[in-house]
Amino acid sequence: MAVIETSGGNGNGGSKRPKRLGDILIAAGLITEEQLEEALAKQKGSGKRLGTVLQDEGYITELEMIEALQMQLGIEFIDLNKINIPTELAQVVPANIAKQYQVVPVRMIRDELYLAMADPLNFYALEEVRKTTHKKIVPMIAMANSVDRAIQVLYGNEGAAKAIEEMKREAALSGDDEEANRDMAFSANLIGEDSANQAPAIRLVNSIIERAVAERASDIHLEPREEEFSVRMRIDGLLRDILTVPRELQSAVISRIKVMSNLDITERRVPQDGRFNVKVQGKDIDLRVSTLPTVYGEKIVARLLDKTAGNLDHSSIGLIGDDIEKYDRLIRIKNGVILIVGPTGSGKSTTMYAMINDLNTREVNLITLEDPVEYNVDGVNQVQINEKTGMTFAAGLRSILRQDPDIIGVGEIRDGETAEIAMRSAITGHVVLSTIHTSDALGTIERLIDMGVEPYLVASALKGVFSQRLVRRICPDCRESYNPSEEEQIDLGLEYDPARVFYRGRGCPKCFDTGYRGRTGVFEILPLTIKVRRMIAAGAGREAIEETLLDPKSGFTSLKDNAVHLVEQGVTTSEEVQRVIYEDI
Repeated sequence: MAVIETSGGNGNGGSKRPKRLGDILIAAGLITEEQLEEALAKQKGSGKRLGTVLQDEGYITELEMIEALQMQLGIEFIDLNKINIPTELAQVVPANIAKQYQVVPVRMIRDELYLAMADPLNFYALEEVRKTTHKKIVPMIAMANSVDRAIQVLYGNEGAAKAIEEMKREAALSGDDEEANRDMAFSANLIGEDSANQAPAIRLVNSIIERAVAERASDIHLEPREEEFSVRMRIDGLLRDILTVPRELQSAVISRIKVMSNLDITERRVPQDGRFNVKVQGKDIDLRVSTLPTVYGEKIVARLLDKTAGNLDHSSIGLIGDDIEKYDRLIRIKNGVILIVGPTGSGKSTTMYAMINDLNTREVNLITLEDPVEYNVDGVNQVQINEKTGMTFAAGLRSILRQDPDIIGVGEIRDGETAEIAMRSAITGHVVLSTIHTSDALGTIERLIDMGVEPYLVASALKGVFSQRLVRRICPDCRESYNPSEEEQIDLGLEYDPARVFYRGRGCPKCFDTGYRGRTGVFEILPLTIKVRRMIAAGAGREAIEETLLDPKSGFTSLKDNAVHLVEQGVTTSEEVQRVIYEDI
């Protein structure tokens, strides 16, 4: 094990500094002298470490660099996603040093401190930690993003643990009074600022939000249970347990979030909805909050929206192949309705914003009705729905028609009145984009007719339907090929081919050992041809229209077939398709 003892500047010396990274990588045969010189030239003035520049230029991968350092220096690799770092180590290395130098303490044995870092040759980081801790430093190499995540988790957990202990002490001093606990929630707040002087309830809520942003969570669930208050987060579509808070501190946490959301903290018997905005790690995060009374108290769900991620287009939502051509053709229509359908959390709003961004030009008047406005789009007139004041989708749509619109975006069609106004708006020369809750493209036609829209109006106005789901992508860093079994291929509707190759992620530090990283859309795009519109107007049933679409000349590809195509391309796995797509079919 390599133990780095740097000199303290007292002339007594210490061990030699490690070899330079460039020399190590050349010795390992990973880069040439010319590549090193080019990287060094690009590094000047960039403020980046050499290893980062070499990776950015594509000369080496992070795994190759780690293997070379292991081999040449005898430094141990550590997978930070497979260990639990004791929270007391956050007291050994201060948070500001850990974040500045991207290092994280993982264990301490007597006077030796084991330090995980992406760049174990960062002499200045090692020296700073040695001077701060007065320990011998044992460097360990880890993936850069796992170091960043470990820092967020360790120091976030430390903040949460400290806040919980302080809340317990304050509750004990006040006789475990719930009112006293709730009083801790009242204070101004900025997420991420130095919170040493803030109330513990505020620091606890702040640490939960910061953890959610670090984990790329889409939702935070705060769930009261019989003996504890549970914090879960939805990450890549699946809920994960993150933290438990003592039951007696539940009211303070709930009150704090209600204060931030401008909700009535005295009302606990009826559901409430609110929202608030925070800045975390340089990101502008909007949180939509919903409360729900349960037998053990109020449950809170907060949806996180990154306002800085609103610059979307068709390339960012996962469209591939023929679907890009269908998309481009549909959004260039001169009039008609385009509907995006799917269950909650399937990415409908993201696709709608991509359409809005693609259509947003100075030559058109584009107005949207949203509940709520999720992303602010420059050049678009965005209207917030407020049912308490009578600004419903139907009422807003009528008003928009007097504003000389070219394109209208309706956040969601929820009732027959809104559906009919949208259809009539389209046949009078407007383009209408909207979402609706149905399971697939053909089900949309049935849903509109069930809402009371006449079949002839659906046939005349509806030009296309996008049905979609979100599936997890295979992690590119641990992606591996394999030959699927006969049963696995048949389950996907494929003929058995022993030579067929599928892909999966074996799990690595970059994907937190899940084998997946990020999500992509799976689409079913139904452009309504003249033949299909005639069938709708004539009252044809779903089966008859489906039979027409089975004709290869129709150009229609089902959600299921597109999902299987993604498996064959190595984008996602057969297990993920079975989980997300087949449960609906």
